[in-house]
Amino acid sequence: MFTIYHNPHCKKSRAGLKWLEEKAVDFTIREYLKTPLSEKELSQLLIKLNLKAIDIVRTQEEVYKTQFKNKKFNDNEWVKILIEYPKLIKRPIIASKVKAVMGDPIENLEYLIK
Repeated sequence: MFTIYHNPHCKKSRAGLKWLEEKAVDFTIREYLKTPLSEKELSQLLIKLNLKAIDIVRTQEEVYKTQFKNKKFNDNEWVKILIEYPKLIKRPIIASKVKAVMGDPIENLEYLIK
């Protein structure tokens, strides 16, 4: 079973969802803007991704440019920022019980279902 952390307004997130549907794998959808992640959930997701919080920040978002660009934060601080501003989280993220991948580029998803 997989979980897709999804934003239906995002073209890349919709592409990841379509890919999962085409592969006919079991998955659930977590619209993380409607049902935000907790700090613990995000921290566990980062472990599965093997990434730091800064690695999943959408730097093209206006809130990033106006409030966070050129500022230094540690990983715990970035986790708190991402919880407060979930729109900053890159998408989609697809996770299993033990690992996760960023769905951009879409080819990353092949790694997850192998």
